[in-house]
Parts: sequence; C-alpha cells; structure tokens
Amino acid sequence: MAKKIALPLTDRTLDELRAGDDVLLSGVIYVARDAAHRRMIEALDQGKPLPFDVKGQTVYYMGPSPAKPGQVIGSAGPTTSGRMDIYAPRLIAEGLKGMIGKGMRSRTVKEAMKQHRAVYFAAIGGAGALISKKIKKSEVVAYGELGAEAVLRIEVEDFPAIVVNDIYGGDLYEEGKARYRRP
Repeated sequence: MAKKIALPLTDRTLDELRAGDDVLLSGVIYVARDAAHRRMIEALDQGKPLPFDVKGQTVYYMGPSPAKPGQVIGSAGPTTSGRMDIYAPRLIAEGLKGMIGKGMRSRTVKEAMKQHRAVYFAAIGGAGALISKKIKKSEVVAYGELGAEAVLRIEVEDFPAIVVNDIYGGDLYEEGKARYRRP
C-alpha cells in the first residue's frame, strides 16, 4: 500500500521512507531541468538568491508538453535524472530534500543525499499523460524564456512515485540487481 506524503518533506517523513516504498505525493513540487539547474548554480556562485527557496522542497525533472485547452499541463513525464547529477549535490547542500525523475543517480549524489538527508523518487517513464492528471495547478516561476526548461511550480495530488534512494543509503536499483545476480 502506498504511503501518502504531504509536501514539503519533513525530517520525520524522511526518517520513515525506505528504498522501495511506493508513495503518493501531494503538495507543491518545483519542475526544473538542465538549463534551469545551470542557471540556479550560477546564481548561487554569484551570491544571488534562487528563484524559489529550495529548503525542504522537491524538484521534478520533467519535460512538460503544452497544455491542450481545458488542461492544466500537457504530458508530464520524467526525464533522465543523471543529467542533473553535476548540479544536484549543491542544491541538496542548500536544503533540497527530494528529487523525482527516472534512472540511476551518481555516487556523488547518493553521498550528498545521505549527508544532507534527501531522497530520490522515481516516476514511471512513459506514463506522462497519466501523471499529468495528478497535477492540479502549474505556473512558471522563473526563466520563462527557456520555454519547456523554465522553472515551474506545480501542485499535485496523489502523484505516484517510488523511493529509489533513501537517507540511509538504500538504493532500490542496486537491491534489485543484487536479487537477480547469479552467484
């Protein structure tokens, strides 16, 4: 049975999550991809504020498509998380507590998650049209000129995901591979 999680993430919630847990996320999630991450790191390097306070927040690595009339957003599937691995440790150190995407994370990102208490969720790739039905509101909050790479603030209700990496070093992908490894 999926755990219902209210966002933003709290230390108590993080304590209870384990790699392999099915979750339903409800609340605010920020959407950002490569170009937005690069700009956020540049802002930090220049001592400028980020376009939103990352403390306790969750970022979804999503490639949104335009909304059809009457819809909040178009297809909203995950993109490959590894492309953000060069940026993620810095944002985790700034207080980011959750990330959603698809694919494995680097050792550096996993170490940052353990050190600073953050988790990584997987969303189901190829299910962008279904996931979009869980998004109740969407607005651009920064870098609008980047189009599909702009930072969005979305409100979700029962957004389905799976905990891949937890604060204890658990890694669902590694555990899965170990289960089927031949002796």
